Amino acid sequence: MTSLDTPSAPTGPGSGSGNGMHDLEAELTVIPESAKTTDLRGQFWIWAGANIAPINWILGALGVTMGLGLFETIAVLVVGNAIGMSLFGTFVVIGQKTGVTGMVLSRMVFGRRGAYVPAAVQAVLCIGWCAVNTWIVLDLVMALLGRIGLVDPELSNHAARIVVAGIIMTTQVVIAWFGYRLIAAFERWTVPPTVAVLVAMTAVAWFGLDVDWGYTGDAALTGAEHFTAITAVMTAIGIGWGITWLGYAGDYSRFVSSSVPSRKLFAASALGQFIPVVWLGALGATLATLSASSDPGEIIVDAYGVLAIPVLLLVVHGPLATNILNIYTCAVSTQALDIHVNRRVLNIVIGVVAMAWVVYFVLNGDFAATIDAWLVGIVGWLAPWAAVMLVHWFGVARRQVDPATLLTPPNESTLPAVRPSALIALAVGIVFTWLFMYGMVPMMQGPIAVALGGVDLSWLAGGLAAGSLYAALEIPKARRA
Repeated sequence: MTSLDTPSAPTGPGSGSGNGMHDLEAELTVIPESAKTTDLRGQFWIWAGANIAPINWILGALGVTMGLGLFETIAVLVVGNAIGMSLFGTFVVIGQKTGVTGMVLSRMVFGRRGAYVPAAVQAVLCIGWCAVNTWIVLDLVMALLGRIGLVDPELSNHAARIVVAGIIMTTQVVIAWFGYRLIAAFERWTVPPTVAVLVAMTAVAWFGLDVDWGYTGDAALTGAEHFTAITAVMTAIGIGWGITWLGYAGDYSRFVSSSVPSRKLFAASALGQFIPVVWLGALGATLATLSASSDPGEIIVDAYGVLAIPVLLLVVHGPLATNILNIYTCAVSTQALDIHVNRRVLNIVIGVVAMAWVVYFVLNGDFAATIDAWLVGIVGWLAPWAAVMLVHWFGVARRQVDPATLLTPPNESTLPAVRPSALIALAVGIVFTWLFMYGMVPMMQGPIAVALGGVDLSWLAGGLAAGSLYAALEIPKARRA
């Protein structure tokens, strides 16, 4: 059996050397079986590393700050992520079966050129998240550097922030440059020590701080307000969190050999997401019981003075582990627009553009927060996209797709140029997503969600609307064919 981590003798394109694999990844292609891996550690650590990030302990505090009880918040995290990561694991397996990226696979559903729509949205979102994820940790980095006396945390430290961001961005681009092999190796070697830091942080928080383990929430909450809080947590870091990763899944599982049982790949990938999200979410929720009015990030800095340097490494590792996936997926999504530029060149362009945005964010923090809120809202497109994809895969194509046809040039393709039913279903799903969304900016607060008092069921409404409409339009045709 071959492994990307331990290459065997050459048996086909890209199977015998790093250069061969890089050649395969330079342009979009079906990954041949001879170049795939049977080692699932890379899959587990890729998804675990991407989710050991400060944003998850901040989001984990959401339920407590909205008035839910501690264990109630944790229960919502567990149930929501069990559902969300199951959906994610399904897309991981589809990527393994087809050997192509998520946005190339979209061509089977939306048409050879119709798939430009989801590919363009995914590329823009990835570069946006790359910039925001780099910027969002800078406050914590400056606070921790202040702890060890390298900066004055009372100052704006714009220059220091830009230097730190530049180091993070450069590292991200270099790792993504070398493709799947180095991404998997980076996560495999850096996540375990990061987990060790997280264990220490958790021990300090749960045994060294005055966590209110019996916190039962705000007794003044009405039944409607209670349900609203549950839906907010479910969307932010429950089912909604798993959905945000669906467009990325196949970009990495396409490197896994078809000889690996799907159930094992499903488990490795889903658990790689589930464990850190629930762990960090629970940590954030427990920290929030110390002071529901405080930022969990500030509590982290205050509580872990003796662990300032290890915690600093964890905080910096968060955007690195996440953004190498954003840069890589942005590049392959851009190539899915039939932009024939080497992926490595695209990596550099993406890094430069994202860094320019980070500099602007550092100088205009309010604008950066607004962009962050917009990105959170726009991610809602993934639920209807995923629903249409799943209906087609299971109900129309019946899990039978010839990957090579997805990569045929547009003027030679046997695929429809555009499949109107898929684009209509996607559009309807996005409208329903917005109607039931209660985002952080007014434009992302749909009228139905507002009428329901802030209840956010966007992922459910959008997915059901898009999937049901597409099924009604296409499954009868497939049965007659």
